Amino acid sequence: MSDQKYRQRGYQDSGHSERRPASPRKPRELIDPRIPRDPKQMNMMAFTEVFRCARCGAIESDMIGSLSTCAKCGVDLHACIQCQSFDSGATFECRETIAARVSPKDVRNDCPTFVAAMRVEKETGSTSATAPKSSARKAFDDLFK
Repeated sequence: MSDQKYRQRGYQDSGHSERRPASPRKPRELIDPRIPRDPKQMNMMAFTEVFRCARCGAIESDMIGSLSTCAKCGVDLHACIQCQSFDSGATFECRETIAARVSPKDVRNDCPTFVAAMRVEKETGSTSATAPKSSARKAFDDLFK
């Protein structure tokens, strides 16, 4: 029996002669500096500004009138919670200087400083489902009908 505790080979073992041979390498491609090469194209996500309902998160149009409501949940869109100046930690919960507190914050009001809260989001979606399929993909799908 060996005086070693484990059977794994370690740095103290003698048996370094059993190394595997080096794999054959491909010859390096010669690069001619006179031929211009294009840099790699970055594949970055696009960004877009959207207006989302503060209650349900549904994307709405940024053109908000005084009587606009959310199409999904029905909350008023011309309200303090939908404004970019709304801040729960500020005086009267508004970053703008106003004379009196507007309450409640989720009902329609006629604030002259109202500006819709636009958010910058990544466009993470792929091609839309309504886009026509490529002809190769369509031909492949037709094989199994």
